[in-house]
This record gives sequence, C-alpha cells and structure tokens, in this order.
Amino acid sequence: MLLAALGFSLMGGAAKLLKGGFNAGQLVFFRNLVGAVGLTTAFIAKPPVNKGGKFHWLLFRGIMGTVALYTLLYCVLHLPLSTAMTYNLTSAIFIALFSFLLFKEYHGVAVLLAVLIGFAGMLLVYKPNMHYPWYYHAVGLLSGIVSAIAYITLGKLAPYYDSRVIVSSFIFCGVLIPSLFMIIGQLGHIANDDFFFIRWKWPHGIEWFYILWLGVAALFGQYFVTKAYGTDKAGVISVFGYANIIFSVFIGLALGDAFPNVISWAGICCIIVSGIIISLVKRKSPDL
Repeated sequence: MLLAALGFSLMGGAAKLLKGGFNAGQLVFFRNLVGAVGLTTAFIAKPPVNKGGKFHWLLFRGIMGTVALYTLLYCVLHLPLSTAMTYNLTSAIFIALFSFLLFKEYHGVAVLLAVLIGFAGMLLVYKPNMHYPWYYHAVGLLSGIVSAIAYITLGKLAPYYDSRVIVSSFIFCGVLIPSLFMIIGQLGHIANDDFFFIRWKWPHGIEWFYILWLGVAALFGQYFVTKAYGTDKAGVISVFGYANIIFSVFIGLALGDAFPNVISWAGICCIIVSGIIISLVKRKSPDL
C-alpha cells in the first residue's frame, strides 16, 4: 500500500504538469493507454492463470475505477493538488462505512480511532478551502465515494483472478470509455467539455515524457493497490493510503510548492501514528 501511495502521488504530480494542455478525459485515455501497453506485454511474457467466474464484478470494478480516475483528475486540474488528494483520500472513511454496512467488517475501536486520526492528519496537512465553485467540491466528494467502492471490490476479486487481470479491467475500461465518448462527440457534433466529450490531441515535446510518467506511475500504483487490497480487509489496509499525503508533500516541494508549516508537519505525525496503531492491532489479532 505504501508503494501504491507513492505511485499515485507521482501520477498526481504528472497530471498537474499537464494542466492547461489536456483535460480530464484526455488524461484518463493516455494514462490507461500507457498501462494497456505495459499489461499486454506482461500477459505475453507470462499468461495469467485465473479461477474466474466473477466477470460481472470484474466489469463493475473496471467501470468504478474509471469513474474514480475521471473525478480525481478533474479535481487535480481544477483544484490545488492538495485539495484534490484530500477528497480522494476520504475513500478510507467510506470504505470503513461500506465495509461495515455491506460486509459486517468491524475491526474494533482501535482501528476506528486510527482512521479518525489519519483523517484528521490529512486535513491538517492539506487544509482544504472552499474558495472554488461548489461543483468542484461535489466531484471531489464523488471521487472519494467511487474510489471506496472500487477498492472494496478488489478483495472480492482476488481469489478468482490474477492481480494483473484485475488491473486490466480498470485499464482497458479506461481506454474504451474515453474512446467511446470521443466517437460519440465527433459523430453527434457535441461540444467539448472538460470531462467526457473530448477531442483527440497529440502530446508535443516534453508532454510525451509527462504522459509516460503519468501512465507508468499510475500502473505502478494500481498494481500494488490491487495486491494490497487482495491480501487484507479493505477497512484495515486503507489507512496506509494516508502515506499518499507524505509523498505528495515532497513531490509538491519538487514542483515548487511551499515548505510545509508546523500544522502540516503535525498532520504528518498524526498519519504516522495512525499507521503504528494499525500495525499493533494487526500483530495482536492475526485474523485481521
């Protein structure tokens, strides 16, 4: 999960560098196109072995993952990177809620406390503000909800499919859905927007490097988040996703963001404490 957080943080940095040249739908397409090439190569080198039988869940995972990526990249392009990641990381709260309501997964007061501490730390680091149109924030909240649904399905699919196949459901949906909307927009003469209806655009110059960075970092993160959620319960493993904040702070510094202040460092400490609590709880309760 720590490796996954690093990959997604790097993806966010690449998307921010592409701001102004590409919209959310175009970035979804290119991000997944790079991933599709990588996965196809991996399948040729080592064909997957699957038990199968849950194709409907596999398709559902792909669609939910694609919608989550649309909403995340939309927020990254229109909100500060810190605020966008804040909304996406609310997925941990929704994972805990959905895991309890749908699957009766309850990990005790200590884990609940760790989730709350981690969320409080996230707010201290990012300090989201409301000086933006309400619909940006609505899309951000949707990002957290849909991401939670997508993550929960990973644990349900792990016994039936190779990790790469689960990732491919998301990757190939992420290529097909933007392509479909691109064709519909062209044939129906529908005006461009920042989300679904897009026009084809070739990257130029350094943009090729950023596109490659975007796709490789995302594939890296997606592979390891799939491995993480496939080997533990979603409500527990999600807490380690808060490491995304720590990585994002340093990536932000590299991209020219201001050095975190005392409040931000207090938030980082809260996140580390939440991880320690989870680690201790898992040691005492191996069945988790």
